[in-house]
Amino acid sequence: MRLVLVVPRFPRLSETFIVNKFVGLVDAGWDVHIVCGQAVPEDWQRSAALAGRPDLRRRVHEQWRHEPRWVVVLLWLSVFVATLFRAPRVTINYLRALWPRFGLKTAGLFYLDAAIIALKPDILHYEFGALAVGKEYLKDALDCRLGASFRGYDLNYAGLEDPDHYAGLWAAVDTVHVLGRALWVQALRRGCPPGKPHALIPPAIDAGFFRPRQGEEDGAAAEVGRPLRILSVGRLEWVKGYEYALRAAQILKERAIPFEYRIVGDGRYLEPLAFARYEMGLEDQVAFLGGRPHAAVLEEMLWADVYLQPSVSEGFCNAVVEAQAMQLPVVASDAGGLPENVEDGRTGFIVPRRDPVALADKLAVLATDADLRRRMGAAGRARVENCFSLPRQIAAFDRFYREMADHHAH
Repeated sequence: MRLVLVVPRFPRLSETFIVNKFVGLVDAGWDVHIVCGQAVPEDWQRSAALAGRPDLRRRVHEQWRHEPRWVVVLLWLSVFVATLFRAPRVTINYLRALWPRFGLKTAGLFYLDAAIIALKPDILHYEFGALAVGKEYLKDALDCRLGASFRGYDLNYAGLEDPDHYAGLWAAVDTVHVLGRALWVQALRRGCPPGKPHALIPPAIDAGFFRPRQGEEDGAAAEVGRPLRILSVGRLEWVKGYEYALRAAQILKERAIPFEYRIVGDGRYLEPLAFARYEMGLEDQVAFLGGRPHAAVLEEMLWADVYLQPSVSEGFCNAVVEAQAMQLPVVASDAGGLPENVEDGRTGFIVPRRDPVALADKLAVLATDADLRRRMGAAGRARVENCFSLPRQIAAFDRFYREMADHHAH
């Protein structure tokens, strides 16, 4: 069975979950291919899971360039011949299925879909539900099973202006994957039929990679008198709620609680966040480190005492799982799946979103109690090993796709 996963870019340093899933399923024996709008070869070596796997590059396929438009006109015939040669039956079936419905528009759709058509998928899976909207016709055109993952933004705020944004997808998709209970509830709110086959498979990480150095968990964190070390990892976007984290940092400063706060990630909100840091007088306490490869993120987690996740919208958040694997207590908002990710009072604290005072209060508790930090850190590590291990997740996806294949066979 050939499984084709569709993503916007591959690999992305912020999407380790896609990389781990891809590598894990290949190693489990699946014929897995990636189709992406843009391949990012410079990030291949920066990915811990891909750096030693040049053999997997042949499984990553970039869609044909379609901007500017004259490129499509120039390449269309070559793309058609190449696709027809690789997948003659599927190409003919595709054109027969789409022409009565789309007419001349079929030519443009064919060009955009050519990379997928050429792979002749048995299962086509969109890793973000929003990507699959408008592509529902591929199920019948390619005679394949159609799946979609919903990871947060696609259910929490994408397409909210249209109540029927996902109506066509709910009707076409064979199986839905969500990260947890909160997202399944949100899928139901967005119109998914309650009886739609679905699986709740949470994120997972390589706990062997994200592991504290032996003995360090009791070392630096126990130093008396040094500032509390706070870390956040994630793109600089409105959904991450960094403005509330900065206000919480300002409150800590007003309370004369010494701290250092580092934020790893890049994005469109760097300028307004840097301005807020300046306005709040936090230049000496808060540092924006930009995007970092996994090895550098690991070093920052080794540096930190506490992990902070102030999101206003969140699917589940891999970085929070990684932080718990590194034995960091977590202070997080109650956005989306974060309350499923962090055990309030045991592996960290959950507070209401958009509440900087509550964030500051919990950070202050952890600043003065190294023993609590150690207990929460140990509990977080144990929880990751029990609930969010990579082998456990790959086994769940293996079952997920085998069930899809079995239904298709029948």
